[in-house]
Amino acid sequence: MDKPVIVALDFADDFECINFLNQFPKNQSLFLKIGLEMFCQYGHPFVKRLRERGYNIFLDLKLHDIPNTVRRTCQMIAKWDVQVGTIHYGAGEDVLVEEKEGLSGSNTKLLAVTQLTSLGQVELTNELQVSLPSQDYVTRLAKLAFNNGADGVISSALEVPMIKEATSEGIICVTPGIRPKSAQGGDQKRVATPSQAKKLGSDAIVVGRPITQAKDEYNAYVNIEKEWSK
Repeated sequence: MDKPVIVALDFADDFECINFLNQFPKNQSLFLKIGLEMFCQYGHPFVKRLRERGYNIFLDLKLHDIPNTVRRTCQMIAKWDVQVGTIHYGAGEDVLVEEKEGLSGSNTKLLAVTQLTSLGQVELTNELQVSLPSQDYVTRLAKLAFNNGADGVISSALEVPMIKEATSEGIICVTPGIRPKSAQGGDQKRVATPSQAKKLGSDAIVVGRPITQAKDEYNAYVNIEKEWSK
């Protein structure tokens, strides 16, 4: 991955999404995240449509099921020519191994979700009954995922230095929860600005609402990309 700004397509419908994308120059390379909301509405035809327009795709389905189901699902995804797919590591290492097997023969990178950026230490301790500090927990999951074949992980920028130290500088760390200084955190708790994420070693950032809900969406993207690229 060439350290992209990945735009999360958090739109109500595909028409609104295409109108957003039409603001960009036709030859501009974009990396787009399709999450559960858009995928459940429009499925593979929507993924195919965006690939045909030349966009790179981060298919963020966070697969979490029994190993056989995940492997068979990944065998389908492997045919779709997407650049990145995700698994939730809470499903265990057997599922990760099966997903990697399902994607074999494709160029799709496999990233493991560690801890959602909407979860903070309070939720981790009180609701999930995880005794480890948040950063230690994320680092442990990242190490297990990397040792079992994941190309990288999804984590907040705050954990990236610890993850790379515990695994490899070559591990891909993709960071959601990115907010410019002027933006509200919303439902995200472990957030960072684009420049903070870069300093901490993130290999790519995922930005949704600060771009897609901005008054001037294109300029919001440009400004975030400039800050990230400095």
